Amino acid sequence: MHTIAFIQDLAVIMLAAGIVTVLFHLLRQPVVLGYIAAGVLIGPHTPPYTWVTDEQSISTVAELGLIFLLFSLGLEFSLRHLRRVGATAVVAALAGIITMLWLGYELGLAFGWSVMDALFLGAMLSISSTTITIKAIDELGLKQQAFAHIVFGILIVEDVLAIAMIALLSGVAATGTVVAGEVLATLGGLTVFLVASLVIGILAVPRLLDYVARFRRDEMLLVGVLGLLFGFCLLVTWLGYSVALGAFVIGVIIAEAHSLPRIERLIAPLRDMFSAVFFVAVGLQLDPQALVDYAGPIAAITAVVVIGKILARFFGGFAAGQNGRVSLRVGMSLAQIGEFSFIIAALGASLKVTSGFLYPVAVAVSAITTLFTPYLIHASDPLARRLRIVMPYSLRRIAHLYTQWLQGLRLQGDRAVIAALLRRILLQTFVNLCLVAAIFAGVAWLARTRAADIAALLPHRPTANALLWGAALLLSLPFLIAAYRKLKALAMLLAEMGVHAGRHTDRARRVVAEVLPAVSIAAMLLLVGALSSSILPPAELLVAVLAMVALALVLLRRILVKLHSRLQIALIETLQSDKAHQD
Repeated sequence: MHTIAFIQDLAVIMLAAGIVTVLFHLLRQPVVLGYIAAGVLIGPHTPPYTWVTDEQSISTVAELGLIFLLFSLGLEFSLRHLRRVGATAVVAALAGIITMLWLGYELGLAFGWSVMDALFLGAMLSISSTTITIKAIDELGLKQQAFAHIVFGILIVEDVLAIAMIALLSGVAATGTVVAGEVLATLGGLTVFLVASLVIGILAVPRLLDYVARFRRDEMLLVGVLGLLFGFCLLVTWLGYSVALGAFVIGVIIAEAHSLPRIERLIAPLRDMFSAVFFVAVGLQLDPQALVDYAGPIAAITAVVVIGKILARFFGGFAAGQNGRVSLRVGMSLAQIGEFSFIIAALGASLKVTSGFLYPVAVAVSAITTLFTPYLIHASDPLARRLRIVMPYSLRRIAHLYTQWLQGLRLQGDRAVIAALLRRILLQTFVNLCLVAAIFAGVAWLARTRAADIAALLPHRPTANALLWGAALLLSLPFLIAAYRKLKALAMLLAEMGVHAGRHTDRARRVVAEVLPAVSIAAMLLLVGALSSSILPPAELLVAVLAMVALALVLLRRILVKLHSRLQIALIETLQSDKAHQD
C-alpha cells in the first residue's frame, strides 16, 4: 500500500507540474515558478483537500532533486573559467554578498525576528539565482556581451561562496552563536577539504570517466557517474558536511572530463525530473496564508533585494575598474534570489533553528524578484544611457579618470612576470600544505571513527598511533618536500628583489634565502603536530618513527620529487587542456 501511495503522489506531482509549467511557458514566465505554483495548488494548505499523502517520501525524492540540481551547477562550473573571471567578478560578488548579509540581518532584527532568523534571512538574500539569470540573459540574446561574461563570473564566485556559507551556517546552527574561532576553524577545514578533493579528484576522476566513455555504452557511463556522485555525497556526510557541498564539488571535478557533453546529456533527464520534484516540494511547504500575514515584510525584503543588489553590484563592479554602464547592467542582472535561497531556508528549517514563516517568505521574495529579472535586464542599457545624459559632466569625468587610473595600475613587463611567478609559487605551496593537512586530518579521522577495528588489529595503542602517524608522514613526504622547495625558491627570489647591491650583498641574500625555508620548516612541523595531536605517539616511538622517515627521505628523495612532478604535470595538463570536450 505504501508503494501505491507513493506512486499516486508522484503521479499527482508530475501531472500538476506538467500542466502548470506548460501554462507558464505560454505566458513566457520562468518554468521554476510553474513548479512552485503547482506545489502550492496541490499542497496541504490549499483547499479543498490534500492531494499528496506521503510527504516524507516526496521529501526524500526532493533531496535527490537538490543533489542533481547542485551537481548540474557543478558541471557548468569550470576552474579554467574561474581563473579568467578577474578582479571584477570577485570584488562585485564579495560586495554583493557582504552588503546583502548585513542588510538582511538588520532588516530581520528590525522586524523583531530572532537572531537566527535574521542571520538566515541575510544569507538567503546574499546569493543570486544562477539558473534564472543565465536563462534570462540567454532568452534576451545577450549572452555574448561583455557585461554577461562578468555576470557569469560573479555567479561562479557566488556559487563557491554559497557552498562555504552553507557549511558555516550548519556550524552556527549547531552552536547557536557566532564564535570567531569556530568560524575560522570551519573555514580552514572546508578549505583543506575542497583543495584536497579537487586535486585528488581532478587527477583521477576525469581520466576514469573518459576511459569508461571509450566503450560507447551510455549505460556504463551513466552508472559510473551516479556511483561517483552518490558515493562522494556519502563521504561528505561522514565528514560532517552537507550533501549539497558534495554534489557541487563532484560536479566541478567531473566537469574537467573530455566526455562532459555526453555526461550532461545523460544526466539532463534525471536532473529535470528530480529538480521538478524539488521545486514542487518547495511549493508544498508554502502556506498562502503566511504570504498574506507577512505581506509587509515580503514587500520590504523584495525592495531591499532589488535596490540593494543593484547598488552593491554597481559599486563593486565600478570599484574593480568597469565603467558605469557595464556596472549598472551587471547589477540589474543579479537583482534576485533563487535556488540557494531555498536550500538555505530548508537548512534552517531542518535544523529547527528558524521560524516557520521564513521559508514561505523566501519563496515569495524569490518568485517576485524572478518575475522582475527579465524586465530589469532589458531596461538596464536604456537606463544607463539616460543616467549618462542627466549626470553632470564633472561627475562623468571623475568616473572616467578613475577607471583609466585603475586600469593603468596593472603590472606590465618584468614586474608582471615576477608577480605571476610569486603568485604561482605561493599557490603551489598553499596547495601542497593543504594536501599535507588533509592527509593527517584524514588519518586522525580514520583513527577516531574506526577505533574498535584498529584496536582489534593492534591492541597496543602507542604502537598503533606510531604506525598511523608514520604512515601519514610517509604519504605527506612528496608534498612536504615540494612545499619546502617552493618556499626556498620564493626566499631566493625575495632575496634577489629585496636586498640591494652593497658591501654585504651576497651574505645578506644568503641569510634571507636560508631564514625563510628554516622558518617554513618549523611552521610545517607545528602544522603536522597540531593536526596529528590525537594520534601522536609517545616520545620514544616518535623518535624512532622520525628516524625511519628520515632514512626513507634520504633513500627515496629523488623518487618522491619525480612522483610529485608527475602528479603536478598531470594536474596542470587536465586544467589547461585546450582540447574541446568531445564524445
